[in-house]
Amino acid sequence: MTSDIHLAFAHPSERAAATQSGDPLDRISVRDHVIEVEIGAFQAERGTTQRVRFDVVVEVRPLEGPILDDVDRILSYDKVTEAIATELAAERLNLLETLAERVADRILLEPQAMRTFVRIEKLDRGPFALGVEIVRSRPLHVVEDVETAVHPRVVFLSNAAVHSDHLPRWIDQLAADETPVILCVGPSQTPAPQTQVQAAQRRIDLLAIEQNAWVLAGRDKRCVVVGTMTELDWSMKNGQIAVWAPSKIVLDAVDGPSAQPSDTMALVAWFAGHIDASGLLCIGTQPGQAMEFHTVYHDGQSATL
Repeated sequence: MTSDIHLAFAHPSERAAATQSGDPLDRISVRDHVIEVEIGAFQAERGTTQRVRFDVVVEVRPLEGPILDDVDRILSYDKVTEAIATELAAERLNLLETLAERVADRILLEPQAMRTFVRIEKLDRGPFALGVEIVRSRPLHVVEDVETAVHPRVVFLSNAAVHSDHLPRWIDQLAADETPVILCVGPSQTPAPQTQVQAAQRRIDLLAIEQNAWVLAGRDKRCVVVGTMTELDWSMKNGQIAVWAPSKIVLDAVDGPSAQPSDTMALVAWFAGHIDASGLLCIGTQPGQAMEFHTVYHDGQSATL
């Protein structure tokens, strides 16, 4: 029992050794890697950073033949710290469990990596460390399924377009194209509640957009409201017409939009750049207005063609 308790709280390197089976594997480790990051599901954890400590052990396939002091032949420690940095930069997360899963998955993309222990702890939530540890492995022979990046078309619909009799025909035309489509709207013409607190107003304005997204979904049953990157990814791969509900993606983005939600077109342009869209279409601000095509750059800016 004493040994079990010790191993439960021991460094991942000791846990790796204790759970070893079969032929021994080499190990590399990164210890006490502390980063300040915004993470957490509680409201008090939003808009502020806290210290998070990473301890990672990677079991690697032994090299065949001498190392020859060649850094290109080994799994570098940098791959571990890069996996952490990449996942932290991807989006703001609520759960350490999610972050640990993504870091482990990214590490296991390395051809030499066979099993990894990832421990992540919050250091500033009290006079103690709160954390999670996971173990992930892969079979000896793995063929990675490399997916082709999807570049959807983002389409902004004005309120006039949302309520136009031409809406079903426009959606018919968009659905006929093989390029995935994500529809975006602004708030309805009904004024949203107002407050002097900027953070609160931001959420109110984002929710006003989401309410209008549901209005659009009610106008055509092919339109499905989605609010997470996972839902968007699934939607694009399964031929749905997605309608963007912006709150979670905007609030969780590491590099969020500088524009306020009240500046609808700037927000939509940011979103198009954020997901690396192939283009941004606008169905006009007046009834009967023709489409305008915009090329979208990675910084979210657009230029009318």
